Amino acid sequence: MSTAFRTPAWISQRRMLEQKLQDLHKCSDPNRLKQCLAQIYKANLHQDPFIAPKLISSFSLCRQITPAITIFNQVPNPNTLLYNTLIRALTQNSLFCHAFSTFSQMQKNGVGADSFTYSFLLKACSGQFALLQIQVIHTQIIKSGFSSDIFVPNSLIDTYSKCGACVDDVWNLFDEMPERDVVSWNSLIAGLVKSGELGEARRVFDEMPDRDVVSWNTVLDGYAKTGEMNTAFKLFERMPERNIVSWSTMIAGYSKCGEMEMARMLFDRMPVKSLVPWTIMISGYAEKGLGKQASSLYDEMEKARLKPDDATVISILAACAESGLLGLGKRIHVYINRTQLKHRTQVCNALVDMYAKCGCLDKAMKVFDEMSKKDVVSWNSMVQGLAMHGNGERALELFWRMKQDGPAPDGVTFVGVLSACTHVGLVDEGRRYFSTMQRDYGLDPQVEHFGCMVDLLGRAGHLKEAFELIKTMPMEPNAIIWGTLLGACRVHNNVGLAEDVVNRLIELEPSNAGNYAMLSNIYASVGNWDDVAKVRLQMRGTGIQKPPGSSSIEVDDVVHEFTVGDRSHPQSYRIYRMISRLGQHLKQAGYVPNAHS
Repeated sequence: MSTAFRTPAWISQRRMLEQKLQDLHKCSDPNRLKQCLAQIYKANLHQDPFIAPKLISSFSLCRQITPAITIFNQVPNPNTLLYNTLIRALTQNSLFCHAFSTFSQMQKNGVGADSFTYSFLLKACSGQFALLQIQVIHTQIIKSGFSSDIFVPNSLIDTYSKCGACVDDVWNLFDEMPERDVVSWNSLIAGLVKSGELGEARRVFDEMPDRDVVSWNTVLDGYAKTGEMNTAFKLFERMPERNIVSWSTMIAGYSKCGEMEMARMLFDRMPVKSLVPWTIMISGYAEKGLGKQASSLYDEMEKARLKPDDATVISILAACAESGLLGLGKRIHVYINRTQLKHRTQVCNALVDMYAKCGCLDKAMKVFDEMSKKDVVSWNSMVQGLAMHGNGERALELFWRMKQDGPAPDGVTFVGVLSACTHVGLVDEGRRYFSTMQRDYGLDPQVEHFGCMVDLLGRAGHLKEAFELIKTMPMEPNAIIWGTLLGACRVHNNVGLAEDVVNRLIELEPSNAGNYAMLSNIYASVGNWDDVAKVRLQMRGTGIQKPPGSSSIEVDDVVHEFTVGDRSHPQSYRIYRMISRLGQHLKQAGYVPNAHS
Protein backbone atom coordinates (compact mmCIF):
# COMPACT_ATOMS: atom_id res chain seq x y z
CA MET A 1 0.00 0.00 0.00
CA SER A 2 1.41 3.42 -0.98
CA THR A 3 2.01 6.08 1.66
CA ALA A 4 -0.86 8.19 0.25
CA PHE A 5 -3.41 5.54 1.16
CA ARG A 6 -2.13 4.92 4.70
CA THR A 7 -5.15 6.28 6.53
CA PRO A 8 -5.14 6.97 10.29
CA ALA A 9 -7.30 3.84 10.72
CA TRP A 10 -4.75 1.69 8.82
CA ILE A 11 -1.87 3.12 10.87
CA SER A 12 -3.81 2.48 14.08
CA GLN A 13 -4.54 -1.14 13.10
CA ARG A 14 -0.88 -1.70 12.23
CA ARG A 15 0.28 -0.30 15.56
CA MET A 16 -2.20 -2.52 17.38
CA LEU A 17 -0.89 -5.56 15.49
CA GLU A 18 2.73 -4.64 16.25
CA GLN A 19 1.79 -4.29 19.93
CA LYS A 20 0.12 -7.70 19.82
CA LEU A 21 3.25 -9.22 18.31
CA GLN A 22 5.55 -7.71 20.93
CA ASP A 23 6.20 -11.10 22.57
CA LEU A 24 5.94 -13.18 19.39
CA HIS A 25 9.56 -14.37 19.73
CA LYS A 26 8.57 -16.19 22.95
CA CYS A 27 5.68 -18.09 21.35
CA SER A 28 6.13 -21.89 21.37
CA ASP A 29 2.53 -22.75 20.44
CA PRO A 30 2.36 -23.79 16.75
CA ASN A 31 -1.38 -23.01 16.50
CA ARG A 32 -1.01 -19.49 17.88
CA LEU A 33 2.01 -18.94 15.61
CA LYS A 34 -0.05 -20.01 12.58
CA GLN A 35 -2.76 -17.45 13.46
CA CYS A 36 -0.18 -14.68 13.93
CA LEU A 37 1.49 -15.57 10.63
CA ALA A 38 -1.81 -15.19 8.77
CA GLN A 39 -2.30 -11.72 10.26
CA ILE A 40 1.31 -10.76 9.47
CA TYR A 41 0.99 -11.75 5.80
CA LYS A 42 -2.36 -9.96 5.56
CA ALA A 43 -0.74 -6.77 6.88
CA ASN A 44 2.36 -7.33 4.68
CA LEU A 45 4.62 -7.28 7.75
CA HIS A 46 6.59 -10.47 7.06
CA GLN A 47 9.51 -8.44 5.66
CA ASP A 48 9.46 -5.94 8.53
CA PRO A 49 12.93 -5.82 10.21
CA PHE A 50 11.18 -5.77 13.60
CA ILE A 51 8.74 -8.64 12.91
CA ALA A 52 10.85 -11.07 10.80
CA PRO A 53 13.40 -11.86 13.59
CA LYS A 54 10.55 -12.52 16.02
CA LEU A 55 8.94 -14.91 13.55
CA ILE A 56 12.20 -16.81 13.08
CA SER A 57 12.67 -17.10 16.86
CA SER A 58 9.13 -18.37 17.31
CA PHE A 59 9.49 -20.98 14.55
CA SER A 60 12.72 -22.08 16.23
CA LEU A 61 10.94 -22.57 19.56
CA CYS A 62 8.29 -24.64 17.73
CA ARG A 63 11.05 -26.77 16.14
CA GLN A 64 9.95 -25.66 12.66
CA ILE A 65 13.16 -24.52 11.02
CA THR A 66 12.07 -24.72 7.35
CA PRO A 67 9.47 -21.89 7.60
CA ALA A 68 12.02 -19.90 9.64
CA ILE A 69 14.46 -20.09 6.71
CA THR A 70 11.62 -19.15 4.33
CA ILE A 71 10.92 -15.99 6.34
CA PHE A 72 14.61 -15.10 6.26
CA ASN A 73 14.81 -15.60 2.48
CA GLN A 74 11.82 -13.30 1.93
CA VAL A 75 13.63 -10.30 3.45
CA PRO A 76 15.43 -8.45 0.58
CA ASN A 77 18.42 -7.08 2.53
CA PRO A 78 18.83 -8.92 5.83
CA ASN A 79 20.74 -7.03 8.50
CA THR A 80 23.03 -8.26 11.30
CA LEU A 81 20.12 -8.83 13.68
CA LEU A 82 18.31 -11.05 11.18
CA TYR A 83 21.44 -13.09 10.39
CA ASN A 84 22.12 -13.51 14.10
CA THR A 85 18.56 -14.65 14.73
CA LEU A 86 18.77 -17.29 12.00
CA ILE A 87 22.21 -18.51 13.16
CA ARG A 88 20.88 -18.87 16.70
CA ALA A 89 17.74 -20.68 15.44
CA LEU A 90 19.84 -23.14 13.40
CA THR A 91 22.09 -23.78 16.40
CA GLN A 92 19.13 -24.34 18.73
CA ASN A 93 17.83 -26.95 16.29
CA SER A 94 21.25 -28.69 16.07
CA LEU A 95 21.77 -27.65 12.43
CA PHE A 96 25.34 -26.60 13.12
CA CYS A 97 26.66 -26.88 9.55
CA HIS A 98 23.82 -24.67 8.31
CA ALA A 99 24.68 -22.11 11.01
CA PHE A 100 28.26 -21.86 9.71
CA SER A 101 27.12 -21.68 6.07
CA THR A 102 24.76 -18.83 7.03
CA PHE A 103 27.70 -17.02 8.61
CA SER A 104 29.69 -17.50 5.36
CA GLN A 105 26.76 -16.05 3.40
CA MET A 106 26.70 -13.13 5.83
CA GLN A 107 30.37 -12.41 5.16
CA LYS A 108 29.95 -12.70 1.36
CA ASN A 109 27.08 -10.19 1.46
CA GLY A 110 29.21 -7.73 3.42
CA VAL A 111 27.00 -7.74 6.51
CA GLY A 112 29.11 -7.02 9.59
CA ALA A 113 29.21 -9.47 12.48
CA ASP A 114 28.89 -8.34 16.10
CA SER A 115 29.60 -9.92 19.48
CA PHE A 116 26.31 -11.84 19.39
CA THR A 117 27.21 -13.40 16.02
CA TYR A 118 30.37 -14.99 17.43
CA SER A 119 28.67 -16.10 20.63
CA PHE A 120 25.94 -17.89 18.65
CA LEU A 121 28.56 -19.48 16.36
CA LEU A 122 30.52 -20.76 19.35
CA LYS A 123 27.39 -22.59 20.52
CA ALA A 124 27.32 -24.33 17.12
CA CYS A 125 30.75 -25.91 17.69
CA SER A 126 30.23 -29.62 18.29
CA GLY A 127 31.51 -33.04 17.35
CA GLN A 128 35.06 -34.23 16.75
CA PHE A 129 36.09 -31.00 15.00
CA ALA A 130 34.70 -28.68 17.71
CA LEU A 131 38.09 -27.58 19.01
CA LEU A 132 39.31 -26.69 15.50
CA GLN A 133 36.09 -24.73 14.83
CA ILE A 134 36.51 -22.79 18.08
CA GLN A 135 40.10 -21.92 17.23
CA VAL A 136 39.03 -20.61 13.79
CA ILE A 137 36.31 -18.45 15.38
CA HIS A 138 38.77 -17.32 18.05
CA THR A 139 41.13 -16.09 15.30
CA GLN A 140 38.27 -14.17 13.62
CA ILE A 141 37.31 -12.62 16.96
CA ILE A 142 40.87 -11.33 17.45
CA LYS A 143 40.97 -9.95 13.88
CA SER A 144 37.58 -8.27 14.28
CA GLY A 145 38.61 -6.61 17.55
CA PHE A 146 35.93 -8.18 19.74
CA SER A 147 38.37 -9.64 22.29
CA SER A 148 37.90 -6.60 24.52
CA ASP A 149 34.12 -7.15 24.66
CA ILE A 150 33.79 -9.18 27.87
CA PHE A 151 30.74 -10.99 26.48
CA VAL A 152 32.83 -12.67 23.74
CA PRO A 153 35.80 -13.94 25.85
CA ASN A 154 33.27 -15.32 28.34
CA SER A 155 31.63 -17.30 25.52
CA LEU A 156 35.07 -18.48 24.35
CA ILE A 157 36.06 -19.76 27.81
CA ASP A 158 32.70 -21.48 28.20
CA THR A 159 32.93 -23.18 24.78
CA TYR A 160 36.59 -24.19 25.17
CA SER A 161 35.69 -25.75 28.52
CA LYS A 162 32.71 -27.67 27.18
CA CYS A 163 34.64 -29.15 24.24
CA GLY A 164 37.33 -30.60 26.52
CA ALA A 165 40.14 -28.19 25.64
CA CYS A 166 43.36 -28.24 27.63
CA VAL A 167 42.88 -26.60 31.03
CA ASP A 168 46.03 -24.52 30.45
CA ASP A 169 44.45 -23.00 27.31
CA VAL A 170 41.37 -22.01 29.29
CA TRP A 171 43.55 -20.55 32.04
CA ASN A 172 45.59 -18.54 29.48
CA LEU A 173 42.43 -17.10 27.94
CA PHE A 174 41.17 -16.18 31.40
CA ASP A 175 44.48 -14.53 32.35
CA GLU A 176 44.55 -12.48 29.13
CA MET A 177 41.15 -10.90 29.75
CA PRO A 178 41.51 -7.14 30.40
CA GLU A 179 38.57 -7.29 32.77
CA ARG A 180 36.52 -10.10 34.31
CA ASP A 181 33.03 -10.36 35.66
CA VAL A 182 31.30 -13.13 37.58
CA VAL A 183 30.45 -14.90 34.28
CA SER A 184 34.19 -15.12 33.45
CA TRP A 185 34.92 -16.76 36.79
CA ASN A 186 31.93 -19.09 36.44
CA SER A 187 33.04 -20.21 32.97
CA LEU A 188 36.54 -20.97 34.29
CA ILE A 189 35.15 -22.97 37.23
CA ALA A 190 32.83 -24.90 34.88
CA GLY A 191 35.82 -25.77 32.67
CA LEU A 192 37.85 -26.99 35.63
CA VAL A 193 34.94 -29.10 36.90
CA LYS A 194 34.43 -30.66 33.46
CA SER A 195 38.14 -31.47 33.23
CA GLY A 196 38.01 -33.30 36.55
CA GLU A 197 39.97 -30.58 38.35
CA LEU A 198 37.41 -30.30 41.15
CA GLY A 199 39.97 -29.31 43.79
CA GLU A 200 41.30 -26.52 41.57
CA ALA A 201 37.73 -25.41 40.79
CA ARG A 202 37.03 -25.15 44.53
CA ARG A 203 40.18 -23.08 45.03
CA VAL A 204 39.12 -20.65 42.28
CA PHE A 205 35.61 -20.55 43.77
CA ASP A 206 37.02 -19.64 47.19
CA GLU A 207 39.15 -16.85 45.63
CA MET A 208 36.27 -15.29 43.66
CA PRO A 209 35.70 -11.63 44.54
CA ASP A 210 31.94 -12.03 44.03
CA ARG A 211 29.82 -15.15 43.67
CA ASP A 212 26.33 -15.65 42.33
CA VAL A 213 24.05 -18.67 42.52
CA VAL A 214 25.59 -20.05 39.29
CA SER A 215 29.03 -20.13 40.96
CA TRP A 216 27.69 -22.14 43.90
CA ASN A 217 25.66 -24.47 41.65
CA THR A 218 28.65 -25.25 39.39
CA VAL A 219 30.84 -26.43 42.28
CA LEU A 220 27.86 -28.18 43.88
CA ASP A 221 27.25 -30.07 40.62
CA GLY A 222 30.90 -31.13 40.52
CA TYR A 223 30.70 -32.68 43.99
CA ALA A 224 27.32 -34.33 43.27
CA LYS A 225 28.51 -35.93 40.02
CA THR A 226 31.60 -37.39 41.70
CA GLY A 227 29.49 -38.79 44.55
CA GLU A 228 31.03 -36.53 47.22
CA MET A 229 27.63 -35.90 48.77
CA ASN A 230 28.88 -35.06 52.29
CA THR A 231 30.97 -32.18 50.90
CA ALA A 232 28.13 -31.20 48.59
CA PHE A 233 25.68 -31.07 51.50
CA LYS A 234 28.01 -28.84 53.55
CA LEU A 235 28.32 -26.47 50.59
CA PHE A 236 24.56 -26.59 50.03
CA GLU A 237 23.93 -25.63 53.68
CA ARG A 238 26.28 -22.63 53.30
CA MET A 239 24.59 -21.26 50.17
CA PRO A 240 23.20 -17.75 50.73
CA GLU A 241 20.64 -18.33 48.00
CA ARG A 242 19.26 -21.54 46.49
CA ASN A 243 17.23 -21.98 43.34
CA ILE A 244 15.57 -24.92 41.60
CA VAL A 245 18.93 -25.96 40.13
CA SER A 246 20.56 -26.11 43.58
CA TRP A 247 17.85 -28.36 45.03
CA SER A 248 17.65 -30.51 41.88
CA THR A 249 21.43 -31.02 41.85
CA MET A 250 21.38 -32.33 45.43
CA ILE A 251 18.37 -34.57 44.80
CA ALA A 252 19.98 -35.99 41.65
CA GLY A 253 23.26 -36.59 43.50
CA TYR A 254 21.63 -38.53 46.34
CA SER A 255 19.43 -40.44 43.89
CA LYS A 256 22.47 -41.46 41.83
CA CYS A 257 24.18 -42.72 45.01
CA GLY A 258 21.09 -44.78 45.88
CA GLU A 259 20.27 -42.67 48.96
CA MET A 260 16.61 -42.27 48.08
CA GLU A 261 15.51 -41.37 51.63
CA MET A 262 17.86 -38.36 51.68
CA ALA A 263 16.78 -37.42 48.16
CA ARG A 264 13.11 -37.57 49.22
CA MET A 265 13.77 -35.52 52.35
CA LEU A 266 15.29 -32.72 50.26
CA PHE A 267 12.52 -33.04 47.68
CA ASP A 268 9.87 -32.60 50.39
CA ARG A 269 11.72 -29.58 51.81
CA MET A 270 11.82 -27.75 48.47
CA PRO A 271 9.91 -24.46 48.68
CA VAL A 272 8.91 -24.55 44.98
CA LYS A 273 9.07 -27.56 42.69
CA SER A 274 9.31 -27.56 38.90
CA LEU A 275 9.04 -30.61 36.63
CA VAL A 276 12.78 -31.27 36.96
CA PRO A 277 12.90 -32.45 40.62
CA TRP A 278 9.70 -34.46 40.13
CA THR A 279 11.32 -36.19 37.15
CA ILE A 280 14.54 -36.88 39.07
CA MET A 281 12.67 -38.44 42.01
CA ILE A 282 10.27 -40.57 39.95
CA SER A 283 13.10 -41.74 37.68
CA GLY A 284 15.26 -42.47 40.71
CA TYR A 285 12.59 -44.65 42.30
CA ALA A 286 11.99 -46.40 38.98
CA GLU A 287 15.70 -47.10 38.41
CA LYS A 288 15.92 -48.72 41.86
CA GLY A 289 12.87 -50.89 41.09
CA LEU A 290 10.74 -49.07 43.70
CA GLY A 291 7.59 -49.14 41.60
CA LYS A 292 5.07 -48.28 44.32
CA GLN A 293 7.01 -45.18 45.39
CA ALA A 294 7.48 -44.12 41.75
CA SER A 295 3.77 -44.60 40.94
CA SER A 296 2.67 -42.86 44.13
CA LEU A 297 4.86 -39.84 43.40
CA TYR A 298 3.61 -39.79 39.82
CA ASP A 299 0.05 -39.60 41.24
CA GLU A 300 1.10 -36.64 43.40
CA MET A 301 2.60 -34.91 40.37
CA GLU A 302 -0.70 -35.29 38.49
CA LYS A 303 -2.61 -33.94 41.51
CA ALA A 304 -0.28 -30.92 41.51
CA ARG A 305 -1.52 -30.34 37.92
CA LEU A 306 1.97 -30.58 36.49
CA LYS A 307 1.98 -31.89 32.93
CA PRO A 308 5.01 -34.04 32.06
CA ASP A 309 6.90 -32.80 29.00
CA ASP A 310 9.16 -34.65 26.53
CA ALA A 311 12.15 -34.70 28.87
CA THR A 312 10.10 -35.98 31.80
CA VAL A 313 8.43 -38.90 30.03
CA ILE A 314 11.65 -39.88 28.22
CA SER A 315 13.59 -39.89 31.51
CA ILE A 316 10.96 -41.96 33.36
CA LEU A 317 10.56 -44.42 30.47
CA ALA A 318 14.35 -44.88 30.34
CA ALA A 319 14.36 -45.67 34.07
CA CYS A 320 11.48 -48.13 33.60
CA ALA A 321 13.37 -49.83 30.78
CA GLU A 322 16.49 -50.10 32.94
CA SER A 323 14.71 -51.72 35.89
CA GLY A 324 11.97 -53.60 34.00
CA LEU A 325 9.24 -51.56 35.71
CA LEU A 326 6.52 -52.22 33.15
CA GLY A 327 3.56 -51.02 35.23
CA LEU A 328 4.72 -47.40 35.46
CA GLY A 329 5.83 -47.50 31.82
CA LYS A 330 2.28 -48.41 30.78
CA ARG A 331 0.87 -45.53 32.83
CA ILE A 332 3.20 -43.11 31.06
CA HIS A 333 2.06 -44.57 27.72
CA VAL A 334 -1.58 -43.83 28.62
CA TYR A 335 -0.65 -40.22 29.39
CA ILE A 336 1.31 -39.90 26.12
CA ASN A 337 -1.68 -41.11 24.10
CA ARG A 338 -3.82 -38.32 25.61
CA THR A 339 -1.40 -35.59 24.53
CA GLN A 340 0.51 -34.30 21.53
CA LEU A 341 3.57 -36.17 22.82
CA LYS A 342 2.40 -39.22 20.85
CA HIS A 343 3.55 -37.43 17.69
CA ARG A 344 7.10 -36.80 19.01
CA THR A 345 9.66 -39.22 17.57
CA GLN A 346 11.95 -39.17 20.62
CA VAL A 347 9.05 -39.95 22.96
CA CYS A 348 7.91 -42.86 20.79
CA ASN A 349 11.50 -44.11 20.63
CA ALA A 350 11.60 -44.20 24.44
CA LEU A 351 8.31 -46.15 24.46
CA VAL A 352 9.61 -48.69 21.92
CA ASP A 353 12.80 -49.12 23.96
CA MET A 354 10.89 -49.53 27.23
CA TYR A 355 8.46 -52.14 25.89
CA ALA A 356 11.25 -54.01 24.08
CA LYS A 357 13.49 -54.18 27.16
CA CYS A 358 10.55 -55.27 29.31
CA GLY A 359 9.86 -58.12 26.86
CA CYS A 360 6.58 -56.75 25.44
CA LEU A 361 7.62 -57.05 21.81
CA ASP A 362 4.12 -56.88 20.34
CA LYS A 363 3.45 -53.57 22.14
CA ALA A 364 6.85 -52.25 21.07
CA MET A 365 6.13 -53.17 17.45
CA LYS A 366 2.67 -51.58 17.61
CA VAL A 367 4.15 -48.27 18.80
CA PHE A 368 6.87 -48.56 16.14
CA ASP A 369 4.40 -49.25 13.29
CA GLU A 370 2.13 -46.35 14.35
CA MET A 371 4.96 -43.80 14.42
CA SER A 372 4.39 -41.08 11.82
CA LYS A 373 8.09 -40.32 11.59
CA LYS A 374 10.87 -42.81 12.34
CA ASP A 375 14.55 -41.99 12.69
CA VAL A 376 17.54 -44.33 12.94
CA VAL A 377 17.02 -44.63 16.73
CA SER A 378 13.47 -45.93 16.15
CA TRP A 379 14.70 -48.71 13.85
CA ASN A 380 17.68 -49.52 16.09
CA SER A 381 15.51 -49.84 19.22
CA MET A 382 13.18 -52.28 17.50
CA VAL A 383 15.93 -54.34 15.82
CA GLN A 384 17.83 -54.63 19.11
CA GLY A 385 14.68 -55.40 21.07
CA LEU A 386 13.79 -58.29 18.77
CA ALA A 387 17.37 -59.59 18.80
CA MET A 388 17.64 -59.32 22.58
CA HIS A 389 14.66 -61.61 23.12
CA GLY A 390 15.73 -64.28 20.63
CA ASN A 391 13.61 -63.10 17.70
CA GLY A 392 16.60 -63.01 15.38
CA GLU A 393 14.75 -63.74 12.16
CA ARG A 394 12.19 -60.97 12.81
CA ALA A 395 15.06 -58.60 13.63
CA LEU A 396 16.78 -59.37 10.32
CA GLU A 397 13.49 -58.96 8.43
CA LEU A 398 13.11 -55.53 10.03
CA PHE A 399 16.68 -54.66 9.07
CA TRP A 400 15.80 -55.55 5.47
CA ARG A 401 12.81 -53.16 5.69
CA MET A 402 15.11 -50.50 7.11
CA LYS A 403 17.45 -50.79 4.12
CA GLN A 404 14.47 -50.40 1.76
CA ASP A 405 12.42 -47.70 3.51
CA GLY A 406 14.35 -46.33 6.46
CA PRO A 407 17.42 -44.18 7.15
CA ALA A 408 20.96 -45.40 6.57
CA PRO A 409 22.06 -47.92 9.21
CA ASP A 410 24.70 -46.83 11.73
CA GLY A 411 27.02 -48.66 14.09
CA VAL A 412 24.26 -49.30 16.63
CA THR A 413 22.13 -50.92 13.93
CA PHE A 414 24.84 -53.47 13.21
CA VAL A 415 25.17 -54.35 16.88
CA GLY A 416 21.50 -55.38 16.74
CA VAL A 417 21.94 -57.19 13.41
CA LEU A 418 24.97 -59.18 14.59
CA SER A 419 23.18 -60.00 17.86
CA ALA A 420 20.23 -61.29 15.81
CA CYS A 421 22.56 -63.53 13.81
CA THR A 422 23.99 -64.82 17.08
CA HIS A 423 20.60 -65.77 18.51
CA VAL A 424 19.55 -67.56 15.31
CA GLY A 425 22.97 -69.13 14.72
CA LEU A 426 23.43 -67.58 11.27
CA VAL A 427 27.23 -67.65 11.17
CA ASP A 428 27.70 -67.04 7.42
CA GLU A 429 25.21 -64.16 7.44
CA GLY A 430 26.95 -62.67 10.47
CA ARG A 431 30.32 -62.81 8.71
CA ARG A 432 28.77 -61.15 5.66
CA TYR A 433 27.12 -58.33 7.64
CA PHE A 434 30.34 -57.73 9.57
CA SER A 435 32.35 -57.41 6.34
CA THR A 436 29.78 -55.12 4.66
CA MET A 437 29.83 -52.59 7.51
CA GLN A 438 32.89 -50.83 6.19
CA ARG A 439 32.61 -51.81 2.53
CA ASP A 440 28.99 -50.71 1.95
CA TYR A 441 28.36 -48.20 4.73
CA GLY A 442 31.79 -46.79 5.60
CA LEU A 443 31.44 -47.88 9.24
CA ASP A 444 34.59 -49.03 11.04
CA PRO A 445 33.80 -51.96 13.37
CA GLN A 446 34.09 -50.96 17.04
CA VAL A 447 34.80 -53.13 20.07
CA GLU A 448 31.10 -53.97 20.47
CA HIS A 449 30.93 -55.32 16.90
CA PHE A 450 33.96 -57.53 17.50
CA GLY A 451 32.27 -58.70 20.71
CA CYS A 452 29.17 -59.74 18.77
CA MET A 453 31.27 -61.64 16.24
CA VAL A 454 33.25 -63.43 18.97
CA ASP A 455 29.95 -64.43 20.59
CA LEU A 456 28.52 -65.62 17.25
CA LEU A 457 31.59 -67.67 16.34
CA GLY A 458 32.05 -68.97 19.88
CA ARG A 459 28.48 -70.24 20.22
CA ALA A 460 28.83 -72.03 16.87
CA GLY A 461 32.03 -73.74 18.04
CA HIS A 462 34.43 -71.77 15.81
CA LEU A 463 36.70 -71.02 18.78
CA LYS A 464 39.94 -70.82 16.82
CA GLU A 465 38.42 -68.34 14.33
CA ALA A 466 37.07 -66.26 17.21
CA PHE A 467 40.52 -66.23 18.86
CA GLU A 468 42.19 -65.18 15.60
CA LEU A 469 39.61 -62.41 15.12
CA ILE A 470 40.42 -61.04 18.58
CA LYS A 471 44.13 -60.93 17.68
CA THR A 472 43.34 -58.83 14.56
CA MET A 473 41.33 -56.20 16.45
CA PRO A 474 42.64 -52.64 15.85
CA MET A 475 42.00 -51.84 19.53
CA GLU A 476 42.96 -53.68 22.73
CA PRO A 477 40.38 -56.39 23.51
CA ASN A 478 38.61 -55.71 26.80
CA ALA A 479 37.45 -58.10 29.53
CA ILE A 480 34.03 -58.48 27.90
CA ILE A 481 35.60 -59.81 24.69
CA TRP A 482 37.77 -62.34 26.52
CA GLY A 483 34.91 -63.24 28.86
CA THR A 484 32.68 -64.01 25.88
CA LEU A 485 35.32 -66.34 24.44
CA LEU A 486 35.79 -68.00 27.85
CA GLY A 487 32.05 -68.67 28.01
CA ALA A 488 32.24 -70.35 24.61
CA CYS A 489 35.21 -72.44 25.82
CA ARG A 490 33.04 -73.67 28.68
CA VAL A 491 30.17 -74.63 26.36
CA HIS A 492 32.51 -76.57 24.06
CA ASN A 493 34.85 -77.89 26.82
CA ASN A 494 37.99 -76.40 25.24
CA VAL A 495 40.33 -76.54 28.25
CA GLY A 496 43.55 -75.50 26.49
CA LEU A 497 42.15 -72.26 25.04
CA ALA A 498 40.26 -71.54 28.28
CA GLU A 499 43.52 -71.55 30.28
CA ASP A 500 45.05 -69.01 27.86
CA VAL A 501 41.96 -66.80 27.97
CA VAL A 502 41.75 -66.87 31.79
CA ASN A 503 45.38 -65.76 32.06
CA ARG A 504 44.57 -62.75 29.87
CA LEU A 505 41.44 -62.01 31.90
CA ILE A 506 43.34 -62.16 35.20
CA GLU A 507 45.71 -59.48 33.84
CA LEU A 508 42.70 -57.23 33.09
CA GLU A 509 40.54 -58.13 36.11
CA PRO A 510 42.68 -59.70 38.84
CA SER A 511 39.88 -59.44 41.43
CA ASN A 512 37.05 -60.90 39.31
CA ALA A 513 36.18 -64.26 40.88
CA GLY A 514 33.91 -65.16 37.96
CA ASN A 515 36.92 -65.91 35.74
CA TYR A 516 38.31 -68.44 38.23
CA ALA A 517 34.88 -69.98 38.73
CA MET A 518 34.41 -70.37 34.98
CA LEU A 519 37.78 -72.12 34.60
CA SER A 520 36.93 -74.36 37.56
CA ASN A 521 33.65 -75.35 35.89
CA ILE A 522 35.46 -76.12 32.62
CA TYR A 523 37.89 -78.43 34.45
CA ALA A 524 34.96 -80.09 36.22
CA SER A 525 33.13 -80.66 32.93
CA VAL A 526 36.00 -82.85 31.67
CA GLY A 527 36.52 -84.54 35.05
CA ASN A 528 39.83 -82.81 35.82
CA TRP A 529 39.26 -82.60 39.57
CA ASP A 530 42.90 -81.94 40.50
CA ASP A 531 42.87 -78.68 38.53
CA VAL A 532 39.45 -77.83 40.00
CA ALA A 533 41.01 -78.05 43.45
CA LYS A 534 44.01 -75.94 42.38
CA VAL A 535 41.77 -73.16 41.06
CA ARG A 536 39.67 -73.19 44.24
CA LEU A 537 42.84 -72.96 46.36
CA GLN A 538 44.10 -70.11 44.19
CA MET A 539 40.83 -68.24 44.76
CA ARG A 540 41.11 -68.73 48.53
CA GLY A 541 44.74 -67.59 48.46
CA THR A 542 43.85 -64.30 46.80
CA GLY A 543 40.85 -63.77 49.09
CA ILE A 544 38.49 -63.50 46.12
CA GLN A 545 34.85 -64.48 46.52
CA LYS A 546 32.40 -64.84 43.66
CA PRO A 547 29.30 -62.74 44.28
CA PRO A 548 26.11 -64.79 44.01
CA GLY A 549 24.08 -64.49 40.83
CA SER A 550 20.72 -62.77 41.06
CA SER A 551 17.48 -62.42 39.10
CA SER A 552 14.54 -60.08 39.44
CA ILE A 553 10.85 -59.94 38.53
CA GLU A 554 8.19 -57.24 38.79
CA VAL A 555 4.89 -58.10 40.49
CA ASP A 556 2.31 -55.43 41.34
CA ASP A 557 4.72 -52.50 40.88
CA VAL A 558 7.36 -54.13 43.10
CA VAL A 559 10.61 -55.56 41.74
CA HIS A 560 11.62 -58.69 43.70
CA GLU A 561 15.29 -59.70 43.54
CA PHE A 562 16.54 -63.21 44.34
CA THR A 563 20.05 -64.57 44.86
CA VAL A 564 21.26 -68.17 45.10
CA GLY A 565 20.11 -69.72 48.41
CA ASP A 566 18.38 -66.49 49.41
CA ARG A 567 15.66 -66.93 52.05
CA SER A 568 15.16 -63.28 52.98
CA HIS A 569 11.97 -62.89 50.95
CA PRO A 570 8.82 -63.00 53.15
CA GLN A 571 7.30 -65.62 50.82
CA SER A 572 10.51 -67.71 50.60
CA TYR A 573 8.88 -70.85 52.14
CA ARG A 574 6.16 -70.92 49.46
CA ILE A 575 8.68 -70.07 46.71
CA TYR A 576 11.01 -72.97 47.58
CA ARG A 577 8.07 -75.35 47.96
CA MET A 578 6.95 -74.44 44.43
CA ILE A 579 10.53 -74.90 43.10
CA SER A 580 10.60 -78.35 44.70
CA ARG A 581 7.32 -79.29 43.04
CA LEU A 582 8.58 -78.04 39.65
CA GLY A 583 11.73 -80.14 40.10
CA GLN A 584 9.63 -83.24 40.72
CA HIS A 585 7.55 -82.55 37.57
CA LEU A 586 10.76 -82.16 35.53
CA LYS A 587 12.13 -85.49 36.76
CA GLN A 588 8.84 -87.21 35.92
CA ALA A 589 9.13 -85.72 32.40
CA GLY A 590 12.55 -87.36 32.04
CA TYR A 591 14.82 -84.37 32.68
CA VAL A 592 18.32 -85.26 33.94
CA PRO A 593 20.35 -82.34 35.38
CA ASN A 594 23.93 -81.69 34.28
CA ALA A 595 25.91 -82.25 37.47
CA HIS A 596 29.05 -80.60 36.07
CA SER A 597 27.61 -77.19 35.28
